[in-house]
Amino acid sequence: MTNIFSSIFTGSLTLGQFLLAIVSSMIMGLILSVVFMHKNTYTRSFITALVLIPAVETVVIMLVNDNLGVGLSVAGSFALIRFRSVKGNAKELVAVFIAMTIGIICGTGYVALAGVFTLLLCSVMLALTLTGFGKISENNRYLKITIPESLNYDEVFADILDKYTDSYELESIKTLTLGSLFRVEYSINMKDSTKVKAMIDELRTRNGNLEIMCGKPSTSREEL
Repeated sequence: MTNIFSSIFTGSLTLGQFLLAIVSSMIMGLILSVVFMHKNTYTRSFITALVLIPAVETVVIMLVNDNLGVGLSVAGSFALIRFRSVKGNAKELVAVFIAMTIGIICGTGYVALAGVFTLLLCSVMLALTLTGFGKISENNRYLKITIPESLNYDEVFADILDKYTDSYELESIKTLTLGSLFRVEYSINMKDSTKVKAMIDELRTRNGNLEIMCGKPSTSREEL
């Protein structure tokens, strides 16, 4: 077991050591990308990046191995390029950091340790995905209702929401069309998710058949 804490770089860097570190980092990146694809939303470019980021960072760390601080700074800037132009959610950010760490470990020569790290983190990611850890309940919804300015939004829908939800909370209020309309947004927890249409039908009788929108909580709330 102590061999995993031994670096393959025992002196001057050789071609064999260089290739071993690069190929190993790409294989670990491939394992990470395969695990990430399981039951997650992704793009082809992002998955490709997960495979290549470890190899790129491995080269960077090897080239500046006399100054690890500089290597980490350069490698970190490479990994954050994606998030300067495109918003990434928490899962993507974690995957990028894991890919960065794989590259850093391989770049310092601890290939076996990088393999153990990759298998451990990927196993945890897969277990959390398969068990549905942190999954939002199907009964949790957001509700947007457009109402005329004459209605009192604090009380007009209270009886209907009490009937169909276990709990609800007024999240925001927005004026529309120069204040002649209001849009109120609630976070609600349905008693029965199959009764959404019945609830909307009753709400329509109160808001003058104006626009009503009900859906699952927006995933944009987890964007970083």
